Amino acid sequence: MSHDSGFSQIVSSATAGYYDNRYWAMWKLPMFGCRDANQVLSEIQQCTRAFPGCFVRVAGFDNVKQVQCASFIVHRPAGFEQIQTTARSVN
Repeated sequence: MSHDSGFSQIVSSATAGYYDNRYWAMWKLPMFGCRDANQVLSEIQQCTRAFPGCFVRVAGFDNVKQVQCASFIVHRPAGFEQIQTTARSVN
């Protein structure tokens, strides 16, 4: 999944009820049933090469409960300032 942060000037931690990084575009179809970490790493590398100016996030789902159980950023665009942990908001 990727998200281009270059278009919006909205500060997500300061805007009540809306933030523009809620929805991410999917890179490809979900990899349901994937058991090989190398396949996942390969997809991350391909996505990062195709969209070097975008954030890339991996989301993992529980196949029994059918809910998202993990999500993390695997690529941050060059030159993007890191967010201080004290500045993050929990929505």
